[in-house]
Amino acid sequence: MKIKFLTLGFLAIFLLVIARLFYWQIIKGKDLAKDALKQYEYNNTVSAPRGNILASDGSWLVSQTDAYLVYAELPKLTKTPREIANLMAPILNEDNGDRIAGLLSKKDVVWVAIKQKVTPEIKDSLTKLNIDGLGFQKVEDRFYTEASSSAQLLGFVGKDAQGEDTGYFGLEGYYDLTLSGKPGFSQSELDAQGNPLVIGDSREVSAIGGIDLLTHVDKSIQLMAEQKLQEGINKYEASGGSVIIMNPKSGAVMAMSSYPSYDPRTYYDFSTELFKNPAISFTFEPGSIFKIVVMASALDAGVVKPDTVCDVCAGPFKVDKYYIDTWNNKYNPNSTMEDVIVHSDNVGMAFVSQKMGADMLYDYLDKFGIGKLTGIDLQGEVTPKLRERGTWNVVDLATASFGQGIAVTPIQMTKAVSIIANGGFEVTPQVVASLKGDTWESDIKPKIGKRIVSDQAVKEITAMMVDAAKNGEAKWTYINGFNIAGKTGTAQIPIAGHYDATNTMASYIGFAPADDPKFVMLVILNEPKSSIWASETAAPLWYDIARQLFVFLGVQPEN
Repeated sequence: MKIKFLTLGFLAIFLLVIARLFYWQIIKGKDLAKDALKQYEYNNTVSAPRGNILASDGSWLVSQTDAYLVYAELPKLTKTPREIANLMAPILNEDNGDRIAGLLSKKDVVWVAIKQKVTPEIKDSLTKLNIDGLGFQKVEDRFYTEASSSAQLLGFVGKDAQGEDTGYFGLEGYYDLTLSGKPGFSQSELDAQGNPLVIGDSREVSAIGGIDLLTHVDKSIQLMAEQKLQEGINKYEASGGSVIIMNPKSGAVMAMSSYPSYDPRTYYDFSTELFKNPAISFTFEPGSIFKIVVMASALDAGVVKPDTVCDVCAGPFKVDKYYIDTWNNKYNPNSTMEDVIVHSDNVGMAFVSQKMGADMLYDYLDKFGIGKLTGIDLQGEVTPKLRERGTWNVVDLATASFGQGIAVTPIQMTKAVSIIANGGFEVTPQVVASLKGDTWESDIKPKIGKRIVSDQAVKEITAMMVDAAKNGEAKWTYINGFNIAGKTGTAQIPIAGHYDATNTMASYIGFAPADDPKFVMLVILNEPKSSIWASETAAPLWYDIARQLFVFLGVQPEN
């Protein structure tokens, strides 16, 4: 009996050993092999340098630069966390050392990151403290040469969910894969102490650097537009604003500035709302600048001519149960279509819209790109949708004709007027001119589309815009000697089902020279307090910028 119990006992132990061996060798075998491999093999990912973003002259807008990760090995610290924090806080520009002391006081960890991407100068200052256990790891950082002047155009580089550098917004977001490059890889064998073996096996795959972007952005024009915009916002007491300057023939964006803005290098210190580029993501009712798009459409359709007389312009115009008034409550009987644009006459535009009809107007607005993305190469573009074709009532038709009850983005409006400025052809706004590698360069060709309106309609609406610039409500700010086509826009701001009674969006859009445009420019001021009228705010700012543009672009006066 005892022999049987012993035999069963030995058999049970034998089966237990077999089961345990099966578990370690078969079930956990791969994991153990990996752990063993880590003890004598070192693997490292080699980061790829991110591509630079360049202005049109090849100078840097964004460049890659060296920075350092500051870390601490806690077992090696010889000073208390508070002593170390008090020494480091002033150099790291922190009010007190509580955050640093908290990191250094962590339990059950041997390594903590204290600060990401400090400059070489800060690293040198920290090194001079001679703190045992403090270390530095070289990393790459982005350097934005003009700080906030182009922030919303450029975007920034932050971390994704895996902790990897990723571009967000603007060019950094749109061209993230192009700029990022391809990381490399290195592998080497280690000895028992963890040091690389001189004669051990090793292999390395080199990182491939990111591709540079050469943009159409003229740095001089960009900085000038930024400066003038901020001066205008202060002068006219606006809450913000935007400027877009574009070549209407190619779609090349020479400058794009908005305010308020942020510093892309320290983006984490700013509200996320500032990351959005108002030039491509802000929607607004355009007001009277929209009249030139509607009038151009009506001229092309042949429903009116420049000398067509408005037979309802003698007073307020009734549409359904509403009355349409002029902006200044002054009426101009027997106005021609040119008079309607010069006087910015809402009644005259309602007359034009009735001549077109809702479906025809919808089709033209669709061709002009209203309600659709422009296709600009920036991350974050949005578009408000047009009310569906066939659902417009008589009030929708009338109010849309003078830019009310319909929404656009600044870049959509700029694209639409560029169609007029370039002779009638669709054009896609474009920021990047070419991609540059170490030994090659590939141009990004302009995207010129189909004809939208006829050459005759273009000439007629341009003549109206020239007349409006010279003789309209903003004539006092016109620059004599230059052939400029322009139009003001003072739009009410819709809030909670009605319009704000005190605040407006002031805008001015135009191009010059009118017969051979070198630029189209849109200026928007949000809620100016010095005056609600664009003729007294956005228009003078537009001409202030245009004076400098004429110099930069070599535009000479006609006489």
